[in-house]
Amino acid sequence: QVQVQESGGGLVQAGDSLRLSCTASGRTFSRYGMGWFRQAPGKDREFVAALSWSGSNTYYLDSVKGRFTISRDNAKNTVYLQMNSLKPEDTAVYYCAAGVVTTRVGEYDYWGQGTQVTVSS
Repeated sequence: QVQVQESGGGLVQAGDSLRLSCTASGRTFSRYGMGWFRQAPGKDREFVAALSWSGSNTYYLDSVKGRFTISRDNAKNTVYLQMNSLKPEDTAVYYCAAGVVTTRVGEYDYWGQGTQVTVSS
């Protein structure tokens, strides 16, 4: 069993940066792929980024490539999402998830409660 908790959201202006953190409990954290998803009001939850248990393979939503970077520190049971050059369309609740490395929401077993990111224009 893995429990995950996001932090680091907030209100920023367009062009600013934020770093989200996701801390997981459980001894098996390092065995899981980790993903970040987001959900804007009235929209489906969408994939943002993911990386393998080793951190060697990363995947990104096209619209965030070059702006967002996902990374992990298995010694700290933490995965990060560095978000640069934020845009108003990045506004959403961001969720961290643990599971098989994939872009599909349904493939992740464990989810956090989410952290709000709001980007003003």
